[in-house]
Amino acid sequence: MKDRRIIMSHFDTQKSHHQLLAYRFSAQAKKLKDTRVKVRAILMEHGYDPGMIEQVVIAIDEACQNIIRHAYGRETEEAIVLQIKQNHQTLAITLRDYAPHVNVPYMELRDLEEVRPGGLGGHFMHQTMDEISVEPAPEGNGNILRMFKQIS
Repeated sequence: MKDRRIIMSHFDTQKSHHQLLAYRFSAQAKKLKDTRVKVRAILMEHGYDPGMIEQVVIAIDEACQNIIRHAYGRETEEAIVLQIKQNHQTLAITLRDYAPHVNVPYMELRDLEEVRPGGLGGHFMHQTMDEISVEPAPEGNGNILRMFKQIS
């Protein structure tokens, strides 16, 4: 069973990578459809497995929804910056926002036995991705969410 917390990691996404997508959009739910379409198209273009593509699309969508709801606290014109890179046998996804720093312990996943609406996005992300990390942006304001998927 996977660790139920967000894993703090310093995986270096700068080594020998190939950028597949760089996309900046406002933190609004109406922008997420275009984001899903772009991610799906670029991964299909590069020949990734359709099942894996859907997992990545779901994880990115859930992460963006969490950025809008929890980091920004509402829909806003402020940016979310999405980058997708291939690093050897790993797909590296980075989402950067400009919201106040997120308290990582607050992001621990709730018990699935606790029945209530919402709060399952983190579980979806952890089920579909191999590693997830969140850290403050080094330039100051904002957060950086990184997700990694082995593509073998």
